[in-house]
Amino acid sequence: MTTRKYFGTDGVRGMVGEFPITPEFAMKLGWAAGKVLSERGTKKVIIGKDTRISGYLLETALEAGLIAAGINVILLGPMPTPAVAYLTQTFRAEAGIVISASHNPYHDNGIKFFGGDGKKLPDEVELAIEAKLDEPMTCVASEKLGKAKRLESADGRYIEFCKGQFPKELSLEGLKVVLDCANGATYHIAPSVMRELGADVITTACEPNGVNINEKCGATHVEALKKAVLEHQADVGIAYDGDGDRVMMVDHDGHVFDGDDIVYIIACQAHADGTLGGGVVGTVMSNMGLENALKSRGIAFERSKVGDRYVMELLGEKGWKIGGESSGHVLNLDLISTGDGIVSSLQVLAAMVAQNKTLKDLGEGFSKYPMKMINVRYSTKDDPTEQDAVKAVVAEVETQLAGKGRVLLRKSGTEPVVRVMVEAQQQKQVIDFAQKIAEVVESVSN
Repeated sequence: MTTRKYFGTDGVRGMVGEFPITPEFAMKLGWAAGKVLSERGTKKVIIGKDTRISGYLLETALEAGLIAAGINVILLGPMPTPAVAYLTQTFRAEAGIVISASHNPYHDNGIKFFGGDGKKLPDEVELAIEAKLDEPMTCVASEKLGKAKRLESADGRYIEFCKGQFPKELSLEGLKVVLDCANGATYHIAPSVMRELGADVITTACEPNGVNINEKCGATHVEALKKAVLEHQADVGIAYDGDGDRVMMVDHDGHVFDGDDIVYIIACQAHADGTLGGGVVGTVMSNMGLENALKSRGIAFERSKVGDRYVMELLGEKGWKIGGESSGHVLNLDLISTGDGIVSSLQVLAAMVAQNKTLKDLGEGFSKYPMKMINVRYSTKDDPTEQDAVKAVVAEVETQLAGKGRVLLRKSGTEPVVRVMVEAQQQKQVIDFAQKIAEVVESVSN
């Protein structure tokens, strides 16, 4: 496997002002992408961004690089990541670029790409862009330079797309909804979608100022949403992350529904409608309760590595449509080519309306297993998870769980940490087993 220098599993990311998230690198990246994409016969790339202040800087730098390579640029301004994927397809562009660090704080940012099919760029294209980055930057002849224009109708187009994913025979009339848009890219989209479908909408964290994105709000900080739902006696609360590809929900009692809950509800509704078309893909971090609840309904379940890219790959291999992560990335490939927080929340709302049930009612039948995660730092060069003592204690615990629980050991991809996770039916058992394994991992690691 070829080692990547710049691209991670979700584009290029980092702290603004530190390599590679600098204006110089962004311009060179735009140029390199433009040269590779122009070789493939296109002259059009779309750029969208979230609401963090550094988006202005990176947007301008990318634009300059692309134009120097002879690419025409369509600027969307602040738009959710899935909106960029959708508009890349509708405009027949060769690629879409999103400037966002998703759920991270404002001082981070990232640059990720979609292909013309609205899916993440194939590995070979990313590798070709990386190779081009090592070459000196040049500029096409003046008459071949690209042009840039701003698409003023981007938000309206995407609002109509989202509304189109809600069943035409249904309405959100009579439903009180609290929306937390994380002061991010959905702030001017989600409230309009919900209101135009008939909901009584109360908004929070919908006033971005460039530095308040994801700050104690959104899908990674749902406390404010829970409070607002209870204060306003709302039927449901919905929280998106900064770029709008994740969603968490809260029922009328303030209970949080994460990605596992949302996947369960969407899959059960599709199964009942006869539109599921196979099974469901989760990840190694998906709760065991989800797997058991789906299988009890006759719905197959498979696990991928962590990351929506890997969920997408396994869905493709299986020919299935629905999958997701506990973090709130939810995929329904019948509707859109990537994870979409607004579309996923609309599917749940549609199930509530169609069945005349509360969110709490829809979650019945799925009981989460208690889970314990312990991070163990290590200093050895050897992989602690491959040590005989660790394998022995894991085997011992799995024997005692007797199929009624799960053990997962996973090395972090960003720091020298082994994540020890245990799931089982009893909370005390989970804690005891996780600590037992963690102690052995630590003993062989230092």
